Order: sequence, then structure tokens, then C-alpha cells
Amino acid sequence: MTEPFSVPVTVRGYETDVQGHLNQSVYLQYAEHARWSLLHASGISQAKLAARGVGPVVLETTIRYLRELRAGDEVEVTCAFLWGEGRSFRIEQTVRKTDGTVSAEITAVGGLMDLTERRLVPGARDAFTSLAADPGPLGL
Repeated sequence: MTEPFSVPVTVRGYETDVQGHLNQSVYLQYAEHARWSLLHASGISQAKLAARGVGPVVLETTIRYLRELRAGDEVEVTCAFLWGEGRSFRIEQTVRKTDGTVSAEITAVGGLMDLTERRLVPGARDAFTSLAADPGPLGL
């Protein structure tokens, strides 16, 4: 089994809250950064999506906080797409410190929306496959 796609992130001081740990909303930003980085690695840009008249949407997100992060901590944020046959797909992500400590687990349900119809396109897996220059990072 191959390692999941990941991006490095260093926790910045302005991202922390009054307790000195990473603000809960920033975990979502890290997850989003990893997702867009994975799409970019697959050859899918925002411009390419817009030209096709589609855009990725998040339908549901669950975050499980396990260990706090503080300013200066270095982490890797993983990202793995799990495909079914329908309009939606799952994304599993882990925020892990460089020492191996898991700080958070993020699970999301996403889809690909037709920007004209404002509805999810059928067969999200096939749609992403057709958009990707390299479908490997997407697990396709």
C-alpha cells in the first residue's frame, strides 16, 4: 500500500487561540490546503474546473481532535479520496506531527457541482478521472 498524499505545514502564531493552541477553524483550512494541493498534483486547477463548469463542494465534515498543536509545530496533512459510484465521495485526512503524534482526524463527504445547474454531477469518480492529467494522487 502506498503512503497517502500529504503536505507539510508549520503552525503559525497568529493561527493559535488564547489557550495557545491551534484554533479549531484552522484545521479546516489545513484540510482544504491539502485537498487543493492533491488536486493540483493530479493536474486539476481551479481554472480547469471553472472552464468545465464544475467545482468541488464539501457536503459534510467531521473533525476528531486528539492532541493540541502549538505555534511552531510542524505537521503533515494527509489526504485520500475514497470513491463510490454515485454523486459523492469521501475524503479522509490526518494531521500528524513530525514525531508521529496524530493531532486530528478529518473526514469529509464531497461532490462535484455543476455550476450552471447548481446540482451535483452524477458519477463524481468518472468526472474527476476525465479532469485529471495524473489520476494517481486521486486514487484513480
